[in-house]
Amino acid sequence: MLAVAFMLMAVPAFAQSSKYQPGVHYFVIDNAPVSTSDENIEVLEAFSYMCTHCNTFEPFIENWLERKPENVEFKRIPVIFGRRTWEVYARAYVTAEMMGIAEQSHGALMDALWKEKKIFRSIEELGEFYSNYGVTADQFIATSKSFAVDARLRKDQTLVQSYGVSGTPSLVVAGKYLIKGSQAVPNYDTMLDVVDTLIAQEQADMASTEEPAAQAVADTAAEDS
Repeated sequence: MLAVAFMLMAVPAFAQSSKYQPGVHYFVIDNAPVSTSDENIEVLEAFSYMCTHCNTFEPFIENWLERKPENVEFKRIPVIFGRRTWEVYARAYVTAEMMGIAEQSHGALMDALWKEKKIFRSIEELGEFYSNYGVTADQFIATSKSFAVDARLRKDQTLVQSYGVSGTPSLVVAGKYLIKGSQAVPNYDTMLDVVDTLIAQEQADMASTEEPAAQAVADTAAEDS
């Protein structure tokens, strides 16, 4: 009994009180490259312009971005899932990001597709769309066919596979946790609440590791004085 009691005491208070559980509301990613730095926590959205659910999710994520903690870095990865049409739009997003126009054009492209019902059948047609954002269509098209964009697409899709992303939109917190829609996570508000909970957990973990390190520095300084 004492051993059991000790084990329960050893479990972090956060884990005991959390309303979200691994394997139910989120999934722990095995052997994934951890993207969190010492100071920042990355939240990644796996999305596609061809995904109607991603379009519906966009206002939710935009509202969340306005209130996220300062040390949280948000990133989007466009997924392909072996679909040619999705690859064209993924290539367009990566190209826009490399050219520094992704943020200003992202919502507009979603609106063009889902509100205005426009269809872009090729990277050339998308080049015309992106020419409204400070680059020429020829520049955009040439960049989209570059080695750098090809390499980035391959890297992103490898990351998507390593995270176990199988649908969109999905969110990954700190390279460790995958959150996706399910019976346990039935709406986007819940999905983002899970994200906020995991961010708080990461922040608590970071603080707990910083305190002993700070104390060790202080002890060393005291010994030297």
